[in-house]
Amino acid sequence: MGRIAVLMTCHNRVEKTLGCLDALMKNALPPGTSLEVFLVDDNSSDGTGRSVSERFPDVTVLKGGGSLFWNGGMRLAFEHVARRDFDFHLWLNDDTHLSPDAIERLVATEEQVRQRVGMPVIIVGTTQDPKTGKATYGGQRRRGRWRLLQLDVVQAGSAPQRCDTFNGNCALVPREIYRALGNLDATFRHAMGDTDYGFRANKAGFGIWAMPGFAGTCVIDHTRHQTYLDVELPLRERFRRMFQPKGLPPRAWLTLTRRHCGPLWPAYFLWPYGKVIVTWVLRALRRQPAPTGGAASSRRN
Repeated sequence: MGRIAVLMTCHNRVEKTLGCLDALMKNALPPGTSLEVFLVDDNSSDGTGRSVSERFPDVTVLKGGGSLFWNGGMRLAFEHVARRDFDFHLWLNDDTHLSPDAIERLVATEEQVRQRVGMPVIIVGTTQDPKTGKATYGGQRRRGRWRLLQLDVVQAGSAPQRCDTFNGNCALVPREIYRALGNLDATFRHAMGDTDYGFRANKAGFGIWAMPGFAGTCVIDHTRHQTYLDVELPLRERFRRMFQPKGLPPRAWLTLTRRHCGPLWPAYFLWPYGKVIVTWVLRALRRQPAPTGGAASSRRN
């Protein structure tokens, strides 16, 4: 079937990283398929890189300086393996636990869809919450014609499903596609790089398909609490967090909206920043004390 390079990045969550690798190594591979793992350890202080090398000596551990975040770490892994000319790149988040047959099914689905549509395609594995069973990450579809960057995870089905873009938690990218598209864009430091890659793949004529069933488990690791979406935070603090790499940094958001939102991209770009201001104003108005009866009486007199 071919050679697969697994691309991963991690920072200071050694137990999750080891658990991910343990599940990965238990995967059954299709006949004639080999697997090589390339993990970027972004200067973890909890000994992640050392622990990985001790438990999984065949994993290639690459060193980062501590400021790569997800997109930067995946870019470094890509740069290291691209010249090796693997048949597939498998993007894998270090908090994703693959099912033992996930890789077999990813490869089989790519072959099936490629034969159907006559071209290579990206196959995305849908993950689920281990407690609720609900889909967490995977292929994504736009919510509507005018909601171009409001994306919903494609629910796991019994057949491959077309997607607009994808989360990079578990995705199989064939050689022809990573050669054509190149690396993830350096404009993005943490989030949005996978979203941009998916949109670019579709624009280049390569399809994105969600694999039938679930590929494994992955818990959603972000909430609104203590982020720029948290309406309880002061306005200044919300914007400070919005401009951080894990928020909605303007340069990255500008790039995403200009590329993928058509002629109305300025409105899409401004909307989330304006929404923060509007919600703050509305909450401030609701907190204003109501006029007292005495004050009202004096105004009538």
